[in-house]
This record gives sequence, C-alpha cells and structure tokens, in this order.
Amino acid sequence: MRRRDFLRTTAAAVSGVALRTGTGPVDWKDWRVNGARVNQHLTDLSRFGANPQGGVSRVAFTEADIGGRRFAMDLMRQSGLAVRIDAVGNIIGERAGSARNVLPILFGSHIDSVPEGGNYDGDVGSMSAIEVAQTLGERAYRNRHPLTVVIWCDEESGLTGSRGFIGDLPPAELTSPGRDGVPLADKIRRIGGDPDRLADARHAPGSIAAYVELHIEQGAMLDERGLEIGIVEGIVGIHHYDVTIHGFANHAGTTPMDRRRNAMLAAAELTLAVDRIVRSVPGRQVGTVGRLVVHPGAPNVIPGQVDLTVELRDLSTTTITSLWDRIHAEALDIVRKYDTTLDYVLQHTNDPALSDPHVRAVIADAVAGLNLTSQLMPSGAGHDAQDLARIGPMGMIFVPSVKGISHSPLELTRPEDVTNGANVLLQTILRLDQR
Repeated sequence: MRRRDFLRTTAAAVSGVALRTGTGPVDWKDWRVNGARVNQHLTDLSRFGANPQGGVSRVAFTEADIGGRRFAMDLMRQSGLAVRIDAVGNIIGERAGSARNVLPILFGSHIDSVPEGGNYDGDVGSMSAIEVAQTLGERAYRNRHPLTVVIWCDEESGLTGSRGFIGDLPPAELTSPGRDGVPLADKIRRIGGDPDRLADARHAPGSIAAYVELHIEQGAMLDERGLEIGIVEGIVGIHHYDVTIHGFANHAGTTPMDRRRNAMLAAAELTLAVDRIVRSVPGRQVGTVGRLVVHPGAPNVIPGQVDLTVELRDLSTTTITSLWDRIHAEALDIVRKYDTTLDYVLQHTNDPALSDPHVRAVIADAVAGLNLTSQLMPSGAGHDAQDLARIGPMGMIFVPSVKGISHSPLELTRPEDVTNGANVLLQTILRLDQR
C-alpha cells in the first residue's frame, strides 16, 4: 500500500473494525500490556551501568551499553521478534506481516544514557515497544503490516543510529577520532555493526508506513498539570552559535577603568540580552547561553577574549532566525560600547520535525479509548524521531517526568505512567495496522 493511501485509510480504521487474529474477531480495544512486566524489565535493565547515585552510566559503546543491548535482544527474541543488528549498530526486531506490498510500521527508542543519567530516558520507550510485541504475540495477533521494534544506537551523543538509518552519517564522522580518541567506525564494530556497509542500513523517504516513539517528557508540564499523556506536535529545531568576543588582555591593577577593553563585560551583557530578547516574543521558544570560556582566565588579568555559545530552540525555523537577527544586532551595539569586536559561526542546526497529523490523530484516539488525560505539546529535546520524520510519518507519545527531572539519577516516571504510555503505544500500533 502506498503511504498516502495508508494515511488516508488509517483515520477510518480507528473507528474499530475487529482485528484479524488466529482465533477470529475480538474486541481489540480491550487489550492491555502487562504493566508489572514492563516495569520489571525497566528495573532489570537498570542493572547495566548502575551507578552509586541510583541512576545509570550506560554510555553508548561501553561495556555497560553492550550488556544492556544483549539484555534487550534477549527480551525481543522472547517476544517472538526476529532480531538482528544492522550495519550502523541499531537493534532491529521484526514481526512479519500478513499482507503483501505494505510498508513496515516502526516503533522503539534507545537505551544508551548520558554519564550519570537516569533509568527512564529512552528505556521506557524501548522496554514498552518490546512489551507491545510480547502482548501481540500472546494474543496471537496477525498484523497486516510488518511491525519493527528498533532500539537505536548512540542516541545521546548525536542520534548516530537513526541518522545512519536514513543515510545521514558522513564518512568523515566515521573516521575522525572521538573525544576518547576512538573513531566512530571502530565503536560501531564493537557493538556488532559494519560501517563498511552503511549503505545497507539506509532507508529512503517513503520506505516506512509510520514511526511511533514513546518517551518520557523530560520536562515538568505533564507532571505539574496532572496530565497522563503528552501528544507531541513536533520536535523543536535547534540553532547553535559559537560566539567569540575579542577585547584586550591587560594588567588588572595598572590599567585604568576607562582604558579597558574588557571582553567579559560585553559577554555578560550579551548573555542578559539573549535572555531578554527570547522572553520578549510570545511563544514557547527558548534561548540559552550555556558556556562561557574566559581567556586568559587569571584573577589579575583583564579578560581579553571570551568564547560563548548561544543556543535557540523552537518549532519554527523562522522564529529562530528572527531571534538571532535581533540578538546579533544588539550584540554589535554591545561590543562597540566596550571597544571590543565579535565573530560568530553557526556551528550546527537541527531542523524542526513536525509530527504527522494523521499519526497524531491515531494517538489521540488511542488516548481517548483508554480514558486518559492528555495535552498536545512540543518536544524541547531532540529524539531519534526527528530523523525518522525525514523518511515517513512520525508520532511521539510522552509520559510524565516527576518534577521535570531528566539526565539525572533523580529521573523518575511512576510505574502507572509507564503502563499508561505502553498501553497508548499498543493501541496506537493496533490502529495504525488497520486498513
């Protein structure tokens, strides 16, 4: 079935014709995951890379990550999936479909963490995707579309797995030494991938029917409002600017105040200007000066140079560029005021990735069928889903993060919220699989 036809017919399908199973029609809207099991799998996964703070340090390509990947693959096999590792190192679990010439439906997340991270970021979506496959197997469900559970490799340090899946992993990135001195190609080999065959892992636009990712919110909106599910309208775009302010380093004791070219004063005023300008525009955009490096950095020397970062995020690229234009114009006035100069470079960009309206509607119907409260919301963090949106319809489901804490050992999503999210994922996949 062509993707356009798939999307057109999905909306009608959610009204609920009986599913085809090995035992005949059943009321599939009553199907639920085993909540205790998926939460136990989260607990079991947390052993790999467990740190003294109560979270995990399961950084991609480490022994902890490799152990966690083995655990996940064992669970996938137990759920009846045919498991393999693709050339970029993604774990692929496939459940064959009964119909011919239809595109696969993908769902999953990642299990690698940041250093001293938590037990839920990525893990909830990955373990829930496996749980959905397990539930479908126990129900003897005959899916029409091929169903593919994916655990993406190395999400945290650059969406490596999902970028490789869509053919956006430049050769130079594979061969250049990383921060630890090891080239990415060698790391991919370490986890069972084959960087010499990356073309085999590439999927072209139009090659999937849909991709759905369940994830913790990583913010506080759902938790503070007492809502159970977030329906993601899109993943924000990111523009990262590296800015350098040049002054003149001189003796802090002998240089009069009116003869100084202090780069730090200009940097401090620019930092405040970024915050003020971003706040001045109605909307949900954010702006951050996250790093300041002062040169030469001595107590008795006037700063002669400051390197800083400006990061802007929003669902609209137009909004991001408009904000930067205002920031840059004010920055030029600021550096003139302090007799300094400014250089900048747009270091990298991530384009906004809007979720597909039809997939959003299917998720909303699943939420309604489960009698859960929900809200349409953006994702302020990046996810593998933003890459998958470049080759097919994408949707994301959020569950609450207690107090909005993430990338921390204190990260927490309550067991009942994990179960709710897994049930929404199950019901979404069932609806998407219908003609």
